[in-house]
Amino acid sequence: MSHARQQIREQIGTTLTGLATTGSNVYESRVYPLNESSLPALLVYSKAESSTITTMGAGLATERILNVTIEAYVKANLDFDDTIDTICAEIETAMGNDPKLNGKARFSYLESTDIEFDGDGENPVGYATMNYIVEYRTLQNAPETGI
Repeated sequence: MSHARQQIREQIGTTLTGLATTGSNVYESRVYPLNESSLPALLVYSKAESSTITTMGAGLATERILNVTIEAYVKANLDFDDTIDTICAEIETAMGNDPKLNGKARFSYLESTDIEFDGDGENPVGYATMNYIVEYRTLQNAPETGI
């Protein structure tokens, strides 16, 4: 069985697949090569996690705070800001409709959004980086199972 963190990341990928603007262009990796034909697209990955023991004794429970990043990429054009805002609204709606991520988390919420433009390459892109906080718990000796 996979780590609960992976299960959460995969659930977010499932939640975001099929949005009106990005469709099935959702990738659970930060290193997926994006070409113009796969845009607009979303990348979902976990960046960091902190944990705290919340229960002592035989079954040590660990409270985990996971930082999940969702990056939305669009081909830069005259209205890329509008397209990015539309994608962000779709992501926020989908994530807000299931803050417990199908029972895999205690709660999740949007912490921040950064919007950038990169005109250095052959195909300029605009992108938003959305940082979500996901709170979940596991037993110390069973990181594959959320509690």
